[in-house]
Amino acid sequence: VQLQASGGGLVQAGGSLRLSCAASGRTFSRYTMGWFRQAPGKEREFVGGISWSTGTTHYADSVKGRFTISRDNAKNTVYLHMTSLKPEDTAVYYCAARDSQAVLYDSWGQGTQVTVSS
Repeated sequence: VQLQASGGGLVQAGGSLRLSCAASGRTFSRYTMGWFRQAPGKEREFVGGISWSTGTTHYADSVKGRFTISRDNAKNTVYLHMTSLKPEDTAVYYCAARDSQAVLYDSWGQGTQVTVSS
């Protein structure tokens, strides 16, 4: 599966941003899509994920209540809606995919930079 992330940019603290991840190449009903981020000097961390078939979502505690993941089946696109952004949300954001029965994400898109100014 090929993934293309977009939508990053510069936003002030408290603002909102929506990232998109367009997927192509496979049938996605068996997939779980995830969002990850990596800040400078830090390890990549899980942000949240969504089951393509059921729409079930789960989030890291650090973003719960502020970030929402959704999908558009017709467009084969997953979104990361980010609100109440904080400077510590600054990172390169990546979308990824895995088979729903697998543990590891094995398809990755290129990152998109999100910078939150204070």
